[in-house]
Amino acid sequence: MEAVIITGGKGLRLAPFTKVLPKGLLPIGEQPMLEIIVKQLRNHGFTTIHMACGYLSSLIQTYFQNGERWGVDIDYVVEKEPLGTIGPLKMVPLISKQPVLVMNCDVLTTLNFRDMMNFHMNGTSLLTIASQKKSVPIEFGVLQTDGSRVTQFLEKPGRSEHVSMGIYVVSPALIDYIPRDKYYDMPDLILRLLASQQEVRHFENESFWLDVGRPDDFAKAGEVFPRIEAELMRGSPS
Repeated sequence: MEAVIITGGKGLRLAPFTKVLPKGLLPIGEQPMLEIIVKQLRNHGFTTIHMACGYLSSLIQTYFQNGERWGVDIDYVVEKEPLGTIGPLKMVPLISKQPVLVMNCDVLTTLNFRDMMNFHMNGTSLLTIASQKKSVPIEFGVLQTDGSRVTQFLEKPGRSEHVSMGIYVVSPALIDYIPRDKYYDMPDLILRLLASQQEVRHFENESFWLDVGRPDDFAKAGEVFPRIEAELMRGSPS
């Protein structure tokens, strides 16, 4: 199985840490986030990993080289200009005609990647999105109304919604929907698929998940990692 890790962003929300290191090489515990992901992918049966790099890409390439140390094959595509969160996929030299896992480099999760792949392959959609149901706070007082009359007032209520975990499975035909050499984010792709009447599914799960996008999240990742390390590295039965 193949996986693509999107690791080209500058990680501006994690400044000043990312002034000297790309986001994927920031350490959680005693190893970079990317190394944790590479080990997880290997444990779930992914033997080929493509890294889509941009900012400080030479540091990532120097650290991982060809992946032999981790028992996987790693290759790299390097953006000349930023291509967004899914645009780089157009450049990746995929070696099979099977669906591939695509994920961001700043995700700490116990999600079973193989289970998600199986879910996708048992359906007909071009795209499957890993999702979790979260309470999304509304940072305002909300009025419930009947015409001009207020019937209820809710102070900063929460709303339960499915949110994307930044992990996807894509079928090869999806590549045709991504423009070449153009900045293109995953929301752009999802909206284009829906506008084209293409099926998009989500893989709901209750695994541990943390988007390590801000300094507070980075600190939390370091705190929880020792407690969840064994589960993170458990992998899938062969």
